[in-house]
Amino acid sequence: MEGQGDNITKHEQLLQHIESLKVGTKISVRKLAREMGVSEGTAYRAVKEAENLGIVITKERIGTVRVEKKPRNISDQLTFGDVVDIVEGHVLGGADGLNKHLHKYVIGAMKVDAMIRYIDADSLLIVGNREDVHSLALEQGAGVLVTGGFGTSREVKTLADELDLPVISSRHDTFTVASMINRAIFDRLIKKKIMLVEDIVDSKPRLNTLKISSTVAELRQLSLDSGEQRFPVTDEWNRVIGIVGRRDAEELAEGQSIEKVMVRSPVTAALQTSLASAAQIMMWEGIDFLPIVDRNRKLVGSLTRREVLQSLRDVSNQPQLGETFDHLIWNGFADERDEEGKLFFHGFITPQMATDLGTISEGVLSTLMTLSAFKAAKDITGNDYVLDNMSTYFIRPVQIEHSIIVMPKLLEISRRTCKLEIEISHMDILVAKAVLMLQSIDHG
Repeated sequence: MEGQGDNITKHEQLLQHIESLKVGTKISVRKLAREMGVSEGTAYRAVKEAENLGIVITKERIGTVRVEKKPRNISDQLTFGDVVDIVEGHVLGGADGLNKHLHKYVIGAMKVDAMIRYIDADSLLIVGNREDVHSLALEQGAGVLVTGGFGTSREVKTLADELDLPVISSRHDTFTVASMINRAIFDRLIKKKIMLVEDIVDSKPRLNTLKISSTVAELRQLSLDSGEQRFPVTDEWNRVIGIVGRRDAEELAEGQSIEKVMVRSPVTAALQTSLASAAQIMMWEGIDFLPIVDRNRKLVGSLTRREVLQSLRDVSNQPQLGETFDHLIWNGFADERDEEGKLFFHGFITPQMATDLGTISEGVLSTLMTLSAFKAAKDITGNDYVLDNMSTYFIRPVQIEHSIIVMPKLLEISRRTCKLEIEISHMDILVAKAVLMLQSIDHG
């Protein structure tokens, strides 16, 4: 361990120190810098990375606190504690119930006798300064979010503490907090759909590795035992220093070291890398084996191109959860086919796609042409693609509520690439055009 400690940076030592703190410990940048003998700037950078890693959070009026990292398989449902963070609120009572999940929220904009039909246990009532309604919601087993920065009575706070049901106050109005919660739910669904490297590395059996001193005989035997063809090579501290494949050593004697044929300083990825990014890295680098490392470059897993692509296909077969900007732009477009069976797209320009001048945004036009190219290329080959390069031409402005046709035309195709021309027209008049080169992530 002493040798290992000598080889890590002050930044890593700070992160390890933060990880060693008990959950709930308050963290001061100044105190951290003094204890670890570093500058406040270095301590601050370590705290910010710890926030990105999810092991500390910073809250208004509380400060920076060490927290337990949330698991990736986080529930779709929000907790009352999540709502406090989302609406920038503070808890008036019932703090012991912040870890409870809520299954719906209700806006209290009606008479009490009508409202009660919608308030269930484990729901959240969003309402203003109506203390009689606050008590009613708690008695029905629901939490309360008081909007407009208002408080509530001492009796309501006492009841909330007795029932362990939070009463939260937010300075925002009812419409704003409902929008904030709704956005948070969609963001959570989108994040859950995006698979990360750690989602499949964690489920794999134990990792097979070699050392720089390993022989060709050991490489061949490990390949026979595991059924794998390529392996990471690590040093005495389990840091990745190379990759070696069985084919690389075919012409070497069994007693020779693998050092001569291993690929040094290989491309790696982190656990938080998305699978789509991992696929793109492997495509650009022309590799089919990717070691996965932690922030100290220590080996924690490995991925093959086949594993990445299979996982991406499994994700694409799941129902769509949440809506990204690309999905929102494409929602108004339908797939159609011409007399020859070639795919094209038809849709309408919505007000959200407009610039301040009332014409459609060039960014939206570019997105429409890119998405149509991906869909057309997959229709032709069955493969998924990423954009390599794109040349665009904006010829005429398009107005709000105009109908447009997006017409892809295949120019050139190979195992690795697909080149297409995309034309957008309105009333048979060309308004925009692009030539795109796509790279297949399925190639390999």
